[in-house]
Amino acid sequence: MSSSFENHQTDPTRKDQDDQVNSSPNSDDEAIEPAQSDLEEELAAVISDLTLPNEPATHSSADPSKSPTAYVRTVTPPLVMVETAFLASTASLLWLVSYYLSIGPWMRILFPTPIALVYLRWGHRAAWMAALVSGLLLSVLMGPYLSLLFFIPYGLLGVQLGAMWKRQSPWLPSISIGTLISTFGFFFRMWLLSIFLGEDLWAYLTNRIADLIQFVLSKLVDWGLLGLDVLGQTNLTAVQFATIGVVMCSDVVYLFTVHLAAWLLLERLGNPIPEPPTWVQVLMEEEK
Repeated sequence: MSSSFENHQTDPTRKDQDDQVNSSPNSDDEAIEPAQSDLEEELAAVISDLTLPNEPATHSSADPSKSPTAYVRTVTPPLVMVETAFLASTASLLWLVSYYLSIGPWMRILFPTPIALVYLRWGHRAAWMAALVSGLLLSVLMGPYLSLLFFIPYGLLGVQLGAMWKRQSPWLPSISIGTLISTFGFFFRMWLLSIFLGEDLWAYLTNRIADLIQFVLSKLVDWGLLGLDVLGQTNLTAVQFATIGVVMCSDVVYLFTVHLAAWLLLERLGNPIPEPPTWVQVLMEEEK
């Protein structure tokens, strides 16, 4: 035992080795700490990228840099993609079923609703993607012609209605802008059909409406309600403006029914639209 004590005192290198062994864990900890801080910063950056900008994540601590994993809610891109694809296929199937099975014109009310729901849930980028995916899916299933007839106006209506409802716009401006888009869709359909058929369908339509007006006027003359001077005075320009007015009135009724159906449906799905005018609420309460 005494010999070992003497060797320890006489050997200076042994003391240096012991000091190196005792100090090596501290140096390793100091090297690991910067690496951990870098990993925490990268993790915080990844989580901030996965979080939607319109729904900021909340932290459980006051300093987010110290606890990057303390996010209460994070939204991942796959969820947005899945819901967008599902609602886009729903809109496409509604159009396909209505075209081939001829269930009824009431299904037109539901055509823009899925795309508007995508806008309410995930914003404008997902809504445009849903409208484009619906058009591409219909172009595969039914051809490019029918896919264009869906995209204009129903795809555009879905994006427009979703944007107005997201901003809590009243029904009047929403219906007004939607009426313009729907009327544009009607004339786009007439123009496209005229190209395929090689005939001016607008002129054909106005001529048939002018003949109908002449028939009504002749009946009124026969009944003695009007004089003979009203016959032969039909102005083709007035007939065209009257046709545009009738189309716009029908689109106003259509947009009103779309708003009414969305008000009753989307509230149950957790994405309500702005409240209707007071007289609509009174009528709905009386029916209940």
